[in-house]
Amino acid sequence: MLTLKKFEQAYDIVQKVVLPTDLIKSDYFSEMTGNQVYLKPENLQLTGAYKIRGAYYKISTLSEEDRQKGIITASAGNHAQGVAYSAKVYGVKAVIVMPTSTPLTKINRTKAHGAEVILHGDVYDEACEYALELAKKKGYTFIHPFDDLDVATGQGSIAMEIFKELPTVDYILVPIGGGGLATGVSALAKLLNPKIKVIGVEPAGASCMQASLEADKVVTLETVDTIADGTAVKTPGSNIFPYVKQNVDSIITIEDQELILAFLDVLENHKMLVENSGLLTVAALKHLKCTDKKVVSILSGGNMDIITMSSVIQHGLIERERIFTVSVQLPDKPGELVNVSKVIAKEQGNIIRLEHNQFVSINRNRAVELTITMEAFGHEHKEKIIKALFEKGYSPKLEMPKNLY
Repeated sequence: MLTLKKFEQAYDIVQKVVLPTDLIKSDYFSEMTGNQVYLKPENLQLTGAYKIRGAYYKISTLSEEDRQKGIITASAGNHAQGVAYSAKVYGVKAVIVMPTSTPLTKINRTKAHGAEVILHGDVYDEACEYALELAKKKGYTFIHPFDDLDVATGQGSIAMEIFKELPTVDYILVPIGGGGLATGVSALAKLLNPKIKVIGVEPAGASCMQASLEADKVVTLETVDTIADGTAVKTPGSNIFPYVKQNVDSIITIEDQELILAFLDVLENHKMLVENSGLLTVAALKHLKCTDKKVVSILSGGNMDIITMSSVIQHGLIERERIFTVSVQLPDKPGELVNVSKVIAKEQGNIIRLEHNQFVSINRNRAVELTITMEAFGHEHKEKIIKALFEKGYSPKLEMPKNLY
């Protein structure tokens, strides 16, 4: 049973290792949604994610004998770092099995805490199967990243902190991968205030909890496909499923494209780096059918590698039409490049890249193809630049921007 006494005990214990992640009032998202929106920035946590809470509390409940056997787990990255750090604090061996698709930054940070890392499988579920095999073979103590009530209790310390800061909270948005965080947060939230609404948020390409709730039993997705790697789970936890069913009021699913735009919103307006899984609750704000409510979005982590970050930024700028590419055909004679540049400069377009091809045609009047990638303020500014080029007779054609980095 998840009891208030256990949650209070877990809260006291995890305070030994967690950093304070005080709520941040977001004027930007509040104005956008008509609610009072607060961000719970677990991306600023000690290991870059909330997972240290459940990992540390779980290890605290183990016997010394079980700790000394060595600890093993499977993780897409954030639980791995939480277990690795907690094991280091307790002075015990940690073995972490991670999917081969895990971002390099999460692998390196896990190793930096002294853990042995094994890469196995394409997704979390395959890594978990292998970790269980190793636990049985070598006698390690297995710590499940989400399907464990002690782990979920540790994660619930987030809800305790939210209520201490904002006791009148109306909605809590919580990301769901396997369901451990949602279990702890929703169970404690309902114990403290049964009227509160807890909304789970999943990536559309890995919505295993929504599928399970609809089927009224734990189901396994055939495949998962999402940029939110921390929540790319095929099967939710069977031990925690009854608690999610009882305490989570509804599920919102988010498309990958929404996460890309949410990344830009948080980065530009709050100067914070949040990984794709942590952005689920930000993207979900637009889906809420309420106003004048106090809403907390849990930003579950910030462990994003540089390559992924650069790709997300580029795609986000293209989606927002702040970067676009056009091609025009010019006569092959001196001064034409300057003339085009003057048109763009007059409209305050900022040229990022030029590609100049003189051999597209033998017709000297239209022999040069100029491909221009430029920066704009948004859709209206982009359309204004394109209109100006048309008016000067250049007939610009929109192209897909190439990789900028």
